[in-house]
Amino acid sequence: MRILVCDDDVAIVGAIEIYLKNEGYDVIKAYNGQEAIDLLKDHEVHLIIMDIMMPYMDGLNATHKIREKYNIPVIMLSAKSEDMDKIMGLNMGADDYLTKPFNPLELIARVRSQLRRYTSLGSIAVTHSTCQSGGLVINDETKEVTVDGEKVKLTRIEYNILHLLLQNAGMVFSIDHIYESVWNEPAYQPENTVAVHIRRIREKIEIDPKNPKYLKVVWGVGYKIEKH
Repeated sequence: MRILVCDDDVAIVGAIEIYLKNEGYDVIKAYNGQEAIDLLKDHEVHLIIMDIMMPYMDGLNATHKIREKYNIPVIMLSAKSEDMDKIMGLNMGADDYLTKPFNPLELIARVRSQLRRYTSLGSIAVTHSTCQSGGLVINDETKEVTVDGEKVKLTRIEYNILHLLLQNAGMVFSIDHIYESVWNEPAYQPENTVAVHIRRIREKIEIDPKNPKYLKVVWGVGYKIEKH
């Protein structure tokens, strides 16, 4: 597995490289967002560790551009701990978030978790290859999502959330249940993380995201896909 580490702090990149190589991962390095994007053109990468604050192109803009072409999992790093930074990172397409300074063991655990989901495309059990509610259709064999016949491009996390809900259309899932099923780890204050992904899914599958036809909130309980 090859991991791209992008941070303008050479010492941090070097330390992360040591942690990852000790676990058997191949590492390539970049020191700003544009370098990371350029490296992706010539290297197969399975996961990206991306700092937010960098010169030339920061991690948020780089992640946004990467998401236009790639579905590689992205773990964002930041020296800040405010929720807004985390939400901005998730909005740009990041899959996970880690605040510096971090415990190397936590970083490795998050890397392993993201790579497991990336290589398996989620741990959700599949009972039927196709799930449907009205014009919303998922073909789990091809990992293709369509709305009224038009293809919709989702990230891996977005796909797994939508598949969980659509496969069980009409059932309400709590935020904790969604997080634990899709992220495959215990839920710890998952509200913002899940809510950001739900909003992004709505923007892609709904004609009017503020008045959704498919992905509904059940206040105080959780989310569901409406049966049609």
